[in-house]
Amino acid sequence: MDDNRRVTIAVIAREAGVSVPTVSRVINGRSDVSPQTRERVEEVLNRHGYQRRPTAVRSTSGLIDLVFNDLDSPWAVEIIRGVEDVAHAADVGTVVSAIHRKTSSAKQWLNNMRARTTEGVIFVTSVLEPPLQAELRRLNIPVVIVDPAGLPTQGAPTIGAANWTGSLRATEYLIGLGHRRIGFIAGPAQLLCSRARLDGYRAALEAAGLPIDDDLVRPGNFYHEAGFTSGNELLDQPDPPTAIFASSDQMALGVYEAIRRRGLRVADDVSVVGFDDLPEVRWSSPPLTTVRQPLAEMGLLAARTVLRLARREKIESPRVELATELVIRDSTAPPPGKAGSTTGPVAGTTSGGHV
Repeated sequence: MDDNRRVTIAVIAREAGVSVPTVSRVINGRSDVSPQTRERVEEVLNRHGYQRRPTAVRSTSGLIDLVFNDLDSPWAVEIIRGVEDVAHAADVGTVVSAIHRKTSSAKQWLNNMRARTTEGVIFVTSVLEPPLQAELRRLNIPVVIVDPAGLPTQGAPTIGAANWTGSLRATEYLIGLGHRRIGFIAGPAQLLCSRARLDGYRAALEAAGLPIDDDLVRPGNFYHEAGFTSGNELLDQPDPPTAIFASSDQMALGVYEAIRRRGLRVADDVSVVGFDDLPEVRWSSPPLTTVRQPLAEMGLLAARTVLRLARREKIESPRVELATELVIRDSTAPPPGKAGSTTGPVAGTTSGGHV
């Protein structure tokens, strides 16, 4: 039978043992149908020679779920901004959630998501536990991970930034200015991006023939308080660093406060470098030298990728790493007494805050 007028969706539903709305979702390419059910419905459709209308292409009139561990950081706003730009253009809504690294919160989010239609899910700095992965696969919901916390989840595309290269370039720049004792404030040890930034710092020191002093490396968590605390610990040393590289902008601003409370001046006495290039740091005093992480672009690309997966379109690569860039502002200078030691910006940097 090849005449659609003689085969109604109700007939297809009855033979496949599913509801009429389920058949409609399969015909329209919706993601909220299990693989087994989709296969059964497709078999009945093919057996009847059901011809889909040309307009029955997967529409994107639903929602994108954007899931963070926490939402109390300005960089989360930048990622949201990128996702929202794509979602708005595609006439898709965005549901933003925070699960606070709690299993109970993740379960509650999953229950809420089951109650509505979603085009796909974007997880940010998250580790997907096996039960959650299995349930998302069962629901046939596309997943994209931004800045994965651990090893990439099998089958889920990832969007990240060149953390190692960015950290390497920033440390090379400080070395080029004449700094030989460079403190480093790391991010959460469980995050891949944190480990990559620490490794880039160490690689630059090794390449320059400088010793790697573990006393110059302090723990952090990407927030102001950690920068202030670890900055004080570095400055309390008998031979304190002349430069401090904090692996987030917020921690760098915490270092600013530690420097000021000692009656010292940023750049003149201690150079400071951050990582992220949040909008606020170009207005800090002095404006912060930092590694620009393309946060909005990461969100934008993640949203485009999850919508392409929802439409069953091919994606170019399952793993994307966007370039980082050193943005040189006024928080860095040669160490005191070595005003003539600067070698200028290294390759791949930007001066004057122009990104």
